[in-house]
Amino acid sequence: VQLVESGGGLVQPGGSLRLSCAASGFRFSSYAMYWYRQAPGKERGLVAQINSSGGSSYYSDSVKGRFTISRDNAKNTAYLQMNSLKPEDTAVYYCYAGVGSGSWGQGTQVTVSS
Repeated sequence: VQLVESGGGLVQPGGSLRLSCAASGFRFSSYAMYWYRQAPGKERGLVAQINSSGGSSYYSDSVKGRFTISRDNAKNTAYLQMNSLKPEDTAVYYCYAGVGSGSWGQGTQVTVSS
């Protein structure tokens, strides 16, 4: 199982980024996918999740209305579109799949700063 995140970077407040999570080694279309984030000195927390078909999603209150999770099962990839970014969104973002005992990507840094 391999999950590889990409798309992070430095963005000004109010800007946008789209994160990608490329999955391999398992039947991607059978599993829900999750995005978590961890800021310095804080615990890792759930940002958004999407079911296996893409028909249902959940967002934490802190990102609801600004972030959109999606997936392309033909490309084995999950996405996190982040709009109206705030400095408090600064964190390392991880994707996660509940395959076996659970699998994490290596993370991608998102920094929101002027």
